[in-house]
Amino acid sequence: MSPIPRRSLLKAAAVAGAAAQFSWALGSTNAQAAPRAEAADAAPVTLDWLEDGGLGAAPGSTVGVPWPKGAYQEDQTFALTDADGKAVPVQSWPIAYWPDGSLKWTAHAVSSDAGKLTLTAGDPAAPDKKVTVDKSGGTIDISTGVITAKIGKSGSTLVKSVTRGSTEIAKNGRLVLIRQPEIEDEDQGAEKYERFESAISEVEVEQDGPVRAVVRIDGKHRRGDRSWLPFSIRLYFYAGADSFRMVHTITFDGTQDPGKASGDFIRGLGVRFAVPMRDAAYDRHIRIGGDGTGLLREAVKGITGLRRDPGAAVQAAQFAGEKLPDPSTWDQRVTTRLQYIPEWGDYTLAQLSADGFTLRKRTKKGYGWIGAGGGRRASGFGYVGGPSGGFSFGLRDFWEKFPAQLDIRDAHTDEAEVTLWLWSPEAQPMDLRFYHDGMGQDTYAEQLEGLNITYEDYEPGFGTPYGIARTSELLFWANESTPTPEKLAEQVEAVRVLPQLAAPPQQLIKAKVFGPGLYSEPDRSTPAKARIEDHLDFLFTYYKDQVEMRRWYGFWDYGDIMHSYDPVRHQWRYDVGGYAWDNSELSPDLWLWFAYIRSGRADIFRFAEAMTRHTGEVDVYHLGQWAGLGTRHGVQHYADSAKQQRIANTTYRRYYYFLTADERVGDLMHANVDSDETFLVLDPIRKIRTEPYTPDRHALSIGFGTDWSGLVSAWLTEWERKGPKWEKAKARVLSTMETIAAQPNGFVQGSGLYDLDTGKFAIATTPVVGVSHLSAVFGLNELCAELIDLVDMPKFKDAYLDYCRYFNATKAEQAARYGSNFGTLLLFQGHSRLDAYAAVQTGDAKLATRAWSKFYNSDGYSESSPWKTEKLSGPVTLVPGSEANWVYTNDTALYGLAAIENLALLGDKMP
Repeated sequence: MSPIPRRSLLKAAAVAGAAAQFSWALGSTNAQAAPRAEAADAAPVTLDWLEDGGLGAAPGSTVGVPWPKGAYQEDQTFALTDADGKAVPVQSWPIAYWPDGSLKWTAHAVSSDAGKLTLTAGDPAAPDKKVTVDKSGGTIDISTGVITAKIGKSGSTLVKSVTRGSTEIAKNGRLVLIRQPEIEDEDQGAEKYERFESAISEVEVEQDGPVRAVVRIDGKHRRGDRSWLPFSIRLYFYAGADSFRMVHTITFDGTQDPGKASGDFIRGLGVRFAVPMRDAAYDRHIRIGGDGTGLLREAVKGITGLRRDPGAAVQAAQFAGEKLPDPSTWDQRVTTRLQYIPEWGDYTLAQLSADGFTLRKRTKKGYGWIGAGGGRRASGFGYVGGPSGGFSFGLRDFWEKFPAQLDIRDAHTDEAEVTLWLWSPEAQPMDLRFYHDGMGQDTYAEQLEGLNITYEDYEPGFGTPYGIARTSELLFWANESTPTPEKLAEQVEAVRVLPQLAAPPQQLIKAKVFGPGLYSEPDRSTPAKARIEDHLDFLFTYYKDQVEMRRWYGFWDYGDIMHSYDPVRHQWRYDVGGYAWDNSELSPDLWLWFAYIRSGRADIFRFAEAMTRHTGEVDVYHLGQWAGLGTRHGVQHYADSAKQQRIANTTYRRYYYFLTADERVGDLMHANVDSDETFLVLDPIRKIRTEPYTPDRHALSIGFGTDWSGLVSAWLTEWERKGPKWEKAKARVLSTMETIAAQPNGFVQGSGLYDLDTGKFAIATTPVVGVSHLSAVFGLNELCAELIDLVDMPKFKDAYLDYCRYFNATKAEQAARYGSNFGTLLLFQGHSRLDAYAAVQTGDAKLATRAWSKFYNSDGYSESSPWKTEKLSGPVTLVPGSEANWVYTNDTALYGLAAIENLALLGDKMP
């Protein structure tokens, strides 16, 4: 791959004009939204669960459903029925609109498990037990009809109490953080710790029922006068549920300087609750999840396995988690000696790698630990309680995002304490320092030389984690008594795979969302189509298997994949500069989401979900001078000095958001609306400019490819969602489309000078050819297909179709049209989807022929590629597995998208 444009830090004073007034003009009269659509087909939609088992023990599920233009207006209500036609309670709300104001996407929350569901226009059924929210007192009280949670408005406690009926099941729910101020290598130094707790700054009720309630809590972790590590917590409650869900986000704002031992090193990061203990010690039950649905099933005071037998029925009842009969009915040889049986109050399960967990217990603090077993991959689930009530808890992706840990403390006292550690305090401190000393790369010339050997774009001070984020998901149950083993297994399964309702691919295709005509359901009706489908399946399966073989797991890493392979070492280039973590390079996110929306496959959804959670949080800055920008591929997710709009691209988040209505991803998309301001701070091509350039808010150099596609995706999404800045966003969409189309060479012009106040590009006076092989491979084709469908602007459509027509044209054809050719280009296979799109839009049969020719016979993968893996084992590789040493992620993403889109657009015109 050729070097990509870089961004470099400029004086902070350049941002001073950012507060100037915006002009939100919508552009000239020919830049208008498409006219209102005629009433469209609005047939019922069948919703189904991604995996077998339905809702199970989860509190509820929310699904996004798309509608054709004009099908329903904003005030439409919806009803839900099960397979027998029985009404199912549902809460519905709009999450996107077509330009004519009709509903584009709606979200629907359900809290009952009724198999397949049918969604239609109509009046929704109300739940028997509604979610209610009371904000009138000192707490926010939320009742599901089964449990009531009191949410703190200030202080350190997020969840004051969770009650079921009159019984308090849990209380004092708060966040905990352990800071280690110094880190020493080997056996030097003395470890010291500082303990922080949550400090609430703001609480907002985002939804208040009747089926779903959502509370957002923001703050920082505080100790004394210091507050740091901002958090954003959402709590989800569903009608009739005995459980609730937590979505937990932290943003790193500490200091960790390369080469220095002192800094803000996180030693532990967790969520903690107190659990009142009312039952006798022999009726206090401990459940900790192991492999699969396996459980440690014990009591604080065990009465099984003793020298004296209390009775078979008593022993069986304790193992089952049932209340024991009065001890006076037991064998008195046990009853009279109960005080001599140890009470085990403390338990810890630590998952310090993806390959092993250990479990231990002790009687109480100050006494020795006893090994209680271990295994490979724990479920992240636990329970403490008894016949009078108990608290179940679970951390999703427990082993995948190691090091994680579960603690139960003081279960022998009146109040136990449970902590779900997102970062285990028994692991090494969270070390985010940049990984090398710069190796003398002090000047741009030296940095470019480094780029030419390791493909890493280094610059001092740029490899910082300041501002990156991570989101975790947790579940909690307030049980009226210790659940049965079968119920516990259901809770474990909900933690491991959170149940998700889904609309079928046919509905997405019919609604023409995500680019009309760009995807279709898998079709094996001809040998040629079947071969491509086989290749697509091969590539997805290979990456899924590589995640496991190469252990692409860990708190900060899980969800990403590697960029390039090293056939000599039989290893991905995890330690070689820009060839390591992929960070969305050339849009693998899009490949996965397109693979899902055409197939409805659960395994693809889960892979794409993990990637979206990762790339939208870890690979992007959310605080500081680079907020709104992402980091190019590298050895660490934040290591490269190229901080770019293309990685923060809202396009990669849209799919998950609209399919699930996930509020956290919605936050990420809204945060990008003003990311055009970042061009005041970082110059995209500072290191390779030959002319002097100083950022000017009225003349910012912005590319029409990777830059604009990232900007316009955020604006389009805000407009569709009618977010707080939707009018400004709409204006930006229309004015930039208009002024790109008005350039002498349209998209081929390459870039323009953008005015932050007007939202327009200046119209160049001289035609220029500025085409890059990267311009269209970060979602530009998919975005333009949506924009052309949404906005009636013939000149923009012509400009984009011209770009599509000439990228894969001969140099002679390019020169004849534009006066000069496009120079040396790459990625022709990936660009074949531009040929296909233009062929359909123009009816040009020659373009259709060229699309398949470039797909089959240019670069990338071909029919003669091996399309198989080779087995690996020792001593060649670290662990047994397989490799396809011809597979590279750039090629995979481009082949995947080209195959999917070409089949949909030109499947009837295959050679």
